Amino acid sequence: MGQGVQVTDIRFCPVIFDNIVPIAYQRELNHLILQSNRISSISTGDLDFLSTHNLKLVLCRNSIKYIQPRSFEGIYLQELSLRSSFQDHSSMQIGLLNMSGLHVNSLVLGRYRNYKKEESFNKNLLDGLCHMDLQEITLISTGDSFSRTDSLSACVNNISTVRFVHTYLRTINFPENTNIHHLECKDSKFHRVPIEKLTVLKKLRVLHITNTDRLTEFDLESRNGALQKLEILDLSNNKLSTGLCWSCLKEHFPNLMVLNLSFNPLVKVPVELIGPTTLKYLDLQYSRLLGPGKLPTFLGLKKLLYLDISHTSISINTECSFCGLHSLEVLKMAGNSFKGNQVANTFTNVTKLKVLDISYCQLQHVSLGSFHHLHDLRELNVSNNKLLDFHPESFMNLHALLILDFHGNQLITLTKQHLESLPRGLRKLDLSRNLFDCSCDRLDFLRWATEHRDLFMQAQMMKCHSPSYLEDTQLMQFDISFCQVSTTTVVISVSVSVVVALSLILVYKFYFHLYYMMLLLTGGHSSTDHNKVYDAFVIYSSKDQRWVKQELEETLESGVPCFRLCFHYRDFRPGMPIITNIIKEGFHNSRKVIAVVSTHFLESRWCNFELEVAQSWQLLDSKASLIFVVLDGVDRVVLRQRLGLFRYLRRNTYLVWKDKEVKRHVFLRQLKAALLDGKTWTEDQLRSMLVN
Repeated sequence: MGQGVQVTDIRFCPVIFDNIVPIAYQRELNHLILQSNRISSISTGDLDFLSTHNLKLVLCRNSIKYIQPRSFEGIYLQELSLRSSFQDHSSMQIGLLNMSGLHVNSLVLGRYRNYKKEESFNKNLLDGLCHMDLQEITLISTGDSFSRTDSLSACVNNISTVRFVHTYLRTINFPENTNIHHLECKDSKFHRVPIEKLTVLKKLRVLHITNTDRLTEFDLESRNGALQKLEILDLSNNKLSTGLCWSCLKEHFPNLMVLNLSFNPLVKVPVELIGPTTLKYLDLQYSRLLGPGKLPTFLGLKKLLYLDISHTSISINTECSFCGLHSLEVLKMAGNSFKGNQVANTFTNVTKLKVLDISYCQLQHVSLGSFHHLHDLRELNVSNNKLLDFHPESFMNLHALLILDFHGNQLITLTKQHLESLPRGLRKLDLSRNLFDCSCDRLDFLRWATEHRDLFMQAQMMKCHSPSYLEDTQLMQFDISFCQVSTTTVVISVSVSVVVALSLILVYKFYFHLYYMMLLLTGGHSSTDHNKVYDAFVIYSSKDQRWVKQELEETLESGVPCFRLCFHYRDFRPGMPIITNIIKEGFHNSRKVIAVVSTHFLESRWCNFELEVAQSWQLLDSKASLIFVVLDGVDRVVLRQRLGLFRYLRRNTYLVWKDKEVKRHVFLRQLKAALLDGKTWTEDQLRSMLVN
């Protein structure tokens, strides 16, 4: 690797290197992973290239027999991982001693649970840690021989952060005056929280005891233990069935700021006027709670900023459920319920809220004053409830609101009053997965949604639920032009004062249609079928010309009976305007019109114009006939969005062409039958048919 190339992660494939391979200096190198190789020794000078780095070095799953003294001296590492790295117990003990002079922020030792090495930990095994500059150590899967902390080297007591992960630890016994500030025990063998054993840790500020299947007891009322400097207590993901005691927390943990009892079977919350005044963060999510909702159980938590009681099986039956929480800024209570499935004055006492989550609460109604006092609220989540509507002024006082999540409810539309009452500072709005009505009488909302598409989160999931023919159509792709035409028609019928202006607009917009009607009135309309030159005029996209030639021109004009078709590329007169050719040569001289509807047809402006003229021609001429041929593969969603065409096909029979022999035979027979309808024969044509 050349100098100057920015590499942040180097990983060597397994079973290649027997020793450390020097790496050229890389300014941006963050990770060096030498896991699962055959490294057996580390000598002085092997790691000199790391002297100026502060990276993560991984030597796991190797078989190190020997580390030469001073080979790690002067090396600075962010993290060093040595899981299952040594050949045996003796090699590990001597290797750690010979790593003296190493500066490392975090050291990871232990084994993989399916990797049988380093089965035992004796008291002298980690003596080498005394000669390292070490901030934190993690011991993982140390084996069943390690069940007591006093079986560890005294060197561990000088490390500020100690983590035990997947161990058989049952007893904690640390000497006094240790330097441990942060202690974690994940997946250990405790039956109860050993508070009284931890009181010797005078500097302990953070305690995590988590993911322990046997941990069922947490005795707060015991007088045998107090952790004066503890700020964070995490007892999540255990099997605790316990009762909280706010006054006991204040006594035993006078500086406690964070308490996490989430993901436990049962927590009883009492009503007490005195609580830990320093507590700012309380997480009880997914633990079944007894007390909250029926009683004001948080009266003593006046400094609490964050409360998560999501999915705790509580029902809010009193308006004073959150009394006392005068400083609360974040309240998450998803997955619970409210009395009568409605939010009344529940949040009157938490006026400083900035984030509120009441999703999945089976709400059916939000009263006018529910959020009246939440002037500082920035984020509101009322998603996945059963709300059919809400009062237009429900959010009028939420001047600071930036995010409103309303997805997964049963809203049909938002009225003009709703839209005008939305907070002006709103930056993100989620209305996806509601039951929107895309009828033309909802035009105000449909137009507003289109104009404010940048406001919406998950806009692609905003879909029409009704009318049935528009179900699952994306609201943002809905073509509102049909609704606009209908609105104009109503305005014409009731607003006589603007007849002149509307007439000019209609003349400009429907110029070709008026031109067609003029041609009909000036001649050719009285022509009989006897005077028709063609049996059918074919309108299609030029991109489908190959199909038209093979399936229509060659088949119908050379078969028996023989039909004569009008094609623009062959039968239009040169030098005449296209519109004149379409009307005079196409429609006037043809008994019928065949419209070949394909994906290209739906995208073509000329094809859509010819189709509109054909429908007008059919309306004015009672003998005119319009035959639709829909090609296989036409996108039904796109077809639905062309409201006029879609409604016509729903009311009239049409032919579908599929590229299969039997289907093609049936298609051709039906098409010929449609063309024969009303056809008159000359003597020459009959004589020609008899000869063939």
